[in-house]
Amino acid sequence: MSEAQALRVAGGRLAALAWGEQGAPTWLALHGWLDNAASFSRLAPLLVARLGIRVVALDFAGHGHSAHREGGYALWDYCHDLLDASDALGLARVTLLAHSMGAGVACLTAAALPERVERLLLIDGLGAVTTPAAESATQLRKGLLASRRPRSAAPRYPDSRTAIAARVAGGVTPIDAATATPLVERNLAWEADGHVRLRTDGRLLRPSPVRLCPEQALALLGAIRAPALLIEGAAGILGEHDMARAARAAVPRLTRRVLQGGHHLHLEPGSVAAVAESMATWLTDGQQA
Repeated sequence: MSEAQALRVAGGRLAALAWGEQGAPTWLALHGWLDNAASFSRLAPLLVARLGIRVVALDFAGHGHSAHREGGYALWDYCHDLLDASDALGLARVTLLAHSMGAGVACLTAAALPERVERLLLIDGLGAVTTPAAESATQLRKGLLASRRPRSAAPRYPDSRTAIAARVAGGVTPIDAATATPLVERNLAWEADGHVRLRTDGRLLRPSPVRLCPEQALALLGAIRAPALLIEGAAGILGEHDMARAARAAVPRLTRRVLQGGHHLHLEPGSVAAVAESMATWLTDGQQA
């Protein structure tokens, strides 16, 4: 399997990991909320070997080794991370490989700037988390009050094993230690006394003051013109929820595949090969790498 190369893009503001030859067709990989570029550390080498591509996985602002953003973390702000990285890599049109929140960022960008997006390969995520219009004031209240509280110190642990156990115990979605290990290890900074702390900006845990309403989110999905593959985990977060069904129906050129695995099926040791195979088959059946 190919080794990852560490990169800095966007004037050094964003960190990334890259797999594959520099001159190969490049895919940009976008991770989920509170994750980082290591989300693709098991999938990217399989795709590189199978398809002869290069995969560049970003750390979004506030995640992994990237700089924190003083202005906050609205979902659409990450579109600038995507665009800045694409520009730095010389990618006028880009294939996006995206998981969870990253899939939301990919969908927003593909809807607003279809000339910049070649195709979408989405993993257990489609569109944005929404708030009904009638609940806008409540959502804004949560965001405003949270932003005025003092910042908490970054979580600190005696060693990496304890940090991994904390992620397993406190994850928003179920994850086991083998799956969580690459994510946590990339997110750790070592201190002089041997302890470790998380690099993640604690403000990422604050509720968003403003979210799209369901009608806006569906309209954006309907504006996507790129072909899209959605790979869901059978135990993932989408399934047959009403909004998930509506979101899938809204995307004009969507192919759906449901595979065994959870929300991080592309990182689960027992599921990642099937994810890579499904992507390669989709490309062979009518796409080009």
